[in-house]
Amino acid sequence: MNKYPSSSYYAYQRGSDFDLESGSVRKSRKPKTSFPRMFVNRVHHLFKLHPVLVSILLVSFGITVLIFISSIYESQFPSSSVAYKKKDLDNDVYPFANLKNLVMVAGHSVYTSSNCGRLDKEESWFLESYQKHPGQAATFLSHIEEGVEAAGRDDEALLLFSGGETRKEAGPRSEAQSYWAVAESKGWFGKDDVRSRALTEEHARDSFENLLFSVCRFRELTGSYPHNITVVSYDFKEERFAHLHRSAMGFPESRFRYLGTPASLESKEAALKGEAMVRAQFQEDPYGCVGSLWRKKLKRDPFHRTIPYPNGCPEIRGLFRYCGSAPFPGSLPWD
Repeated sequence: MNKYPSSSYYAYQRGSDFDLESGSVRKSRKPKTSFPRMFVNRVHHLFKLHPVLVSILLVSFGITVLIFISSIYESQFPSSSVAYKKKDLDNDVYPFANLKNLVMVAGHSVYTSSNCGRLDKEESWFLESYQKHPGQAATFLSHIEEGVEAAGRDDEALLLFSGGETRKEAGPRSEAQSYWAVAESKGWFGKDDVRSRALTEEHARDSFENLLFSVCRFRELTGSYPHNITVVSYDFKEERFAHLHRSAMGFPESRFRYLGTPASLESKEAALKGEAMVRAQFQEDPYGCVGSLWRKKLKRDPFHRTIPYPNGCPEIRGLFRYCGSAPFPGSLPWD
């Protein structure tokens, strides 16, 4: 009697293909798992083990991909925003593109009186203790008038009154706006044509920033850097401006002019002594970025104003960031 196996009999081996022509058995190939599926499975497995960690990694990866795609898009398709900015730049941002020279009047005080008829009175200005001398207010008027006259002699000059909101007790009023308002009340000393090209720089906190910020402000208004610079301040500050600050900025001496007016008689001795001390500080710290000069600047910003520069003068961005006792080593537009 034939015995049959109790289990089912298979004519061909499992997992194999029988080739009828050759009579041989070929092993069947297992279907390959695609890489994306493998990756998904692996991530799913890891997610079960460490859900928080995997979630953080996935979010980080997604953000990185979005930033990468965004940067590629902006580099490939910048035309709309850049074209708009350039058009706006040509038509609106440079309203004084025809002006070539800078006349800068450095501010020394804030006018606090509501009466424009008391311009030469000391009580009309906010004065520090070292400024409280008879005739001090008159020196401010001299600076303003000297700046207006200098701009009046040069049809290609932009007049900038420079000085920020430096006194807390004076309120949020800048030195620059005070000087502009005084010039306005004085009818621009008979130089009416200067008014249309007289503006303000309202962030400077010391003499170096008076010069540096005004050069940047000139660039914002004209689209270029000044060919010639004229600075108006006290005569005893000439060495500080014409040598120390000018040299720190690397501006050519042949294109720099200084117009100094005298201090009041009673303040002259103290002013000379104080100037010698400040000049020595700038000799050690030409850019006013450390020590006592830096602390003084912080005190002269009671309202924590955000300084917009050097956004308007990107070519000298390095000069704004530099801090050292040696001259700035980088290239400058006026080199």
